[in-house]
Amino acid sequence: VQLQASGGGSVQAGESLRLSCVPSKRMFYIGRMGWYRQAPGNQRELVAHITRRGNTNYADSVKGRFTISRDNAENSIYLQMDSLKSEDTAVYYCNAAGTEYYGASERDYWGQGTLVTVSS
Repeated sequence: VQLQASGGGSVQAGESLRLSCVPSKRMFYIGRMGWYRQAPGNQRELVAHITRRGNTNYADSVKGRFTISRDNAENSIYLQMDSLKSEDTAVYYCNAAGTEYYGASERDYWGQGTLVTVSS
């Protein structure tokens, strides 16, 4: 299973983007889902997490500007990014903890990343 992320692009500071991520095929179970990002020369960092019940956690740098959401029926996850800043420029990766089929061990799945570029 691959997570397929989309929605990245190039925008001006202050504009918005919405990222989406879906698995390449239906999974048996998905628990926690999240978005991470990695800027050039930096380590990958957490942007936001969301549990299956909808509890969320955000990095301090994006609180009040980004909103994470999910659709459990579609196994999908979204990241609404508003008031974008140049420091938000990075490759954004989606992540899911789950199982591909009944009886499998839970593991982490990652997307290929989608590039967000914010110009000031």
